[in-house]
Amino acid sequence: MHAMQYSFTLPADYSTDVIRERVARTGHLLDDWPGLGLKAYLVRERGKDGSPVNQYAPFYLWHTVEGMNSFLWEGAFQRPTDDFGRPAVRQWTGLAYEEGSAAGSPARLAVLRRQRVPEGVPLAEGAADAVRETGRLAGLDGALLAAAVVDTGRWELVHFSLHAGEAPGGTEGEVFRVLHLSGPGRGLLTRGRQW
Repeated sequence: MHAMQYSFTLPADYSTDVIRERVARTGHLLDDWPGLGLKAYLVRERGKDGSPVNQYAPFYLWHTVEGMNSFLWEGAFQRPTDDFGRPAVRQWTGLAYEEGSAAGSPARLAVLRRQRVPEGVPLAEGAADAVRETGRLAGLDGALLAAAVVDTGRWELVHFSLHAGEAPGGTEGEVFRVLHLSGPGRGLLTRGRQW
């Protein structure tokens, strides 16, 4: 499993309705993309859910590198780049993935928590903690899924979870509203730890 995210931070007076309309018009285009586990079309608005900014920041889980590369290099990624500029595309390697008890429900909210892989802790122990945390997040009431991914260039760990309702207690991080969820290969994402 591979994860990917890019974000467009928008001016404070930019109406996120423009993003909502764009996703309503084009979100379905990835509903059958080969190699894509899921894409969560995420937005956050300044002053809501603790956000200091207006931001469009889709998050992807890929079950094949070929699908990810096809998205980036064969034209689909060109559309947002043409409209908003070329963003830095962050990529992470998967550590764990779990489905939650609300897996069949519509996704309403996403929580993204970034943290450093702690210094002085054996890497195997840190990875095992990430796997346990993924299971805990997936077990929360209303959780659709949870994933843990890592960027070993920065030693940054990211916990990502989707929820059917508001974020339950026990979650912390940046809160995003889900405008659309494309999940053509969600069932192909390997559950549990990724090694």
